[in-house]
Amino acid sequence: MSFTPLVILVFFGVIILSSMIKILKEYERAVIFRLGRVKGFKGPGLIILIPLIDKMERVTLRTVVMDVPEQDVITKDNVSVKVNAVVYFRVIEPQRAIIEVENYLYATSQLAQTTLRSVLGESDLDELLSDREKINQQLQEIIDHATDPWGIKVSMVEIKHVDLPMEMRRAMAAQAEAERERRAKVISAEGEFQASQKLADAAKILDQSPAAIQLRYLQTLNIIAAENNSTTVFPIPIDLFKAFMDKTKRE
Repeated sequence: MSFTPLVILVFFGVIILSSMIKILKEYERAVIFRLGRVKGFKGPGLIILIPLIDKMERVTLRTVVMDVPEQDVITKDNVSVKVNAVVYFRVIEPQRAIIEVENYLYATSQLAQTTLRSVLGESDLDELLSDREKINQQLQEIIDHATDPWGIKVSMVEIKHVDLPMEMRRAMAAQAEAERERRAKVISAEGEFQASQKLADAAKILDQSPAAIQLRYLQTLNIIAAENNSTTVFPIPIDLFKAFMDKTKRE
């Protein structure tokens, strides 16, 4: 029974010692409050606090990956879409992150949601789908500027997914199909135009040599006879024999 006071003293001593000694990891900092007034921040490693006088708030300096919940957005051209994103940020000034805002994680999340709806509401659907990198950069600059007084640096904002209504998906599919048909017709027309140019050039060459026209005519007949095993009746133009007739007359 004589050891009871000693045991009690040791017990309270252990409690007080555990409240005085704190160990912070390399990526952690502790903002120290002494009698309610901030005394700066400490860490990493071993720090000692004054019991019942000093209080600390632990802050991590690692990059935080925050998922922005899906937001209902109406674009500039009045299309309703659902968009979610991800924000990468880190605390660079622990003291300001604790003093300037009540909960910097919650505040950054709410700011990201409202900024996402605001920026996408000023963009067209085509811009949202095709120029996403520009919108990401705009979101990053706005959120980073707003969180700067809190000692937070936003390094990246990325739009993850854009969910379109089913009616808009069908309309875009029809538009894409029509665009493919248009390109096919344009390519076909360009091919016909190039072929007609070559035929026009060939016609000019043949027009300069009547004998070449006759040889081409005979070549065409030869091709027809080779492809079809049947009797082919064709007219023979008199001009084909004009050269021989002229030669006979001269003799």
